[in-house]
Amino acid sequence: SMKHKPIEAFDLRFIQLCRRYYLPLSRFALFIVFFWFGALKLLGLSPASPLAEALTANTIGAQYFDVAFYGLAVFECLIGLLFLIPKATRLVIPLLFAHLILVSSPLVLVPGMVWSNWFVPSLEGQYIIKNVALAAIAIGIAAHTEPIAVKRQRQT
Repeated sequence: SMKHKPIEAFDLRFIQLCRRYYLPLSRFALFIVFFWFGALKLLGLSPASPLAEALTANTIGAQYFDVAFYGLAVFECLIGLLFLIPKATRLVIPLLFAHLILVSSPLVLVPGMVWSNWFVPSLEGQYIIKNVALAAIAIGIAAHTEPIAVKRQRQT
């Protein structure tokens, strides 16, 4: 019927807009989160420092905190920058997942700082758990990567 046409047209335009901008916006969003938070660590301004110190003390040893924390900071900035380079997708996705495993480890290794009760995360715990959304965005980006087989076919 006629009354559905404007709704259908709007629906189609909206979906096309989302499809056009999903990848660049997702790449830029991950750049912002990783580069910004990494930069805060490098500048000594990160609110994550106490949690990172506790994790370091419980694992490799407190004496390695500075080198580990600055290493993590550089790693985060690198991940952020690599997300801006579409050709680096195959490299950055495994780096992101390695990073997410590392930064999620306090959920198990420093439970006192990330859980206030069973299934009740502290603010730091919530900060870690929201990384499932970053993982989902990364999977969405990876899903749009051109398969190697397709590239090979085009070259022959």
